[in-house]
Amino acid sequence: MASLGQIIFWSIISIIIILAGAIALIIGFGISAFSMPEVNLDYNASSESLRCEAPRWFPQPTVVWASQVDQGANFSEVSNTSFELNSENVTMKVVSVLYNVTVNNTYSCMIENDIAKATGDIKVTDSEIKRRSSLQLLNSRAAPSVSPRSAVGWLLLPLSSYVMLK
Repeated sequence: MASLGQIIFWSIISIIIILAGAIALIIGFGISAFSMPEVNLDYNASSESLRCEAPRWFPQPTVVWASQVDQGANFSEVSNTSFELNSENVTMKVVSVLYNVTVNNTYSCMIENDIAKATGDIKVTDSEIKRRSSLQLLNSRAAPSVSPRSAVGWLLLPLSSYVMLK
């Protein structure tokens, strides 16, 4: 049976190894988040408007609206974008509203940071609404440089010291 000193020693070693593994994961994966936007017709507004929402982004992205009919138009004066911190206080919910939209047009909500670009398209006609979304990785930082197998190894390593005590 292990002495109290051995148990304390191996507990401290296990904590150090877990912290080292967590740091390796953060450095390897980077802290980033991105999600697909959903664009909907906003029925609550006094005029026709579109609402673009994406649940998780970090770091803070930029949001740009575009129109198939009004190519090159600047929609920044007729849109309002907000960023709400999510409950985990790391990522943010992106909400952007485009006001005074016209029927028989396709609009795009583009959300982008240095890691990813997501686009939500909506085509509004008198008879139907069609939606499409896409997500594109822009930076290799979003791809893990630590393999999942080695990350699992880092996290399982403390268990080996625990097993040795028994």
